Amino acid sequence: MSVYDNIAFGLTLQGVDEDVIEQRVMKTAKILGLTDYLDRMPRALSGGQRQRVAVGRSIIRKVGIFLMDEPLSNLDAKQRVTMRSEITQIHRETGATTIYVTHDQTEAMTMADRIVIMKNGYVQQIGTPKDVYFHPVNMFVAGFIGEPPMNFIRRKVENGCIQVGSHTLDLSRKLGENIHAYDGKEIVFGFRPEAIVLGEQENAYVIDGTVELTEMLGDNANVYMDVDEDKAILKVTPHEIPQMDSEIAFSIPVESVYLFDAETELVIRA
Repeated sequence: MSVYDNIAFGLTLQGVDEDVIEQRVMKTAKILGLTDYLDRMPRALSGGQRQRVAVGRSIIRKVGIFLMDEPLSNLDAKQRVTMRSEITQIHRETGATTIYVTHDQTEAMTMADRIVIMKNGYVQQIGTPKDVYFHPVNMFVAGFIGEPPMNFIRRKVENGCIQVGSHTLDLSRKLGENIHAYDGKEIVFGFRPEAIVLGEQENAYVIDGTVELTEMLGDNANVYMDVDEDKAILKVTPHEIPQMDSEIAFSIPVESVYLFDAETELVIRA
């Protein structure tokens, strides 16, 4: 069947009037950028175009629920951005529940009302995008949500503190006296790349490191650090990119730090 007939197939089976089918096919094709391909056969399409036809065949029908399994996986980066917004708009217009499977956390964060994060078949956390970003329940969720991923530094707690290079970080500022329950045990000190401030700030945890690599991304830059034999990624503005191999200090606000039990990998709450 042609692209037109593929998209119209569900409506044709339902016996919908031809004029209505044509109107809805044209609207769907315009949304998906397929208007110029309606007379073509699937064999004449690219993988990404075939994927869009499959999406079109689904969204043209007014149904109560959509099941989508990585529908944007064969599209290029620009098409994915466009299709994300279009599918979200279609969801709002139809009011249909959409269960959307993806490995792309950007898709999940930008499109979902609620996210179910799974690992090895088990649910790790369910929540809004804001919930799972700011309140991860464990290291897997914390490391999966966010780009670049959260930085983790594993250390043993001594007298409520951990040592990172030349800096002693007093974790009681984060957890109060509860941190002493972890004396002699390992914890994981986590912070997001975008949470840092270059230089030494008051009322913050200060860490030193060596710049190994920088990536200029336009509106921001990634700085790859060697931190006391650990690795870390910092996200900075393009005007703050440090020199390669330079020694720099950066600060992490206390409220932006996450602490995890090294054994269970669960977040430690105050």
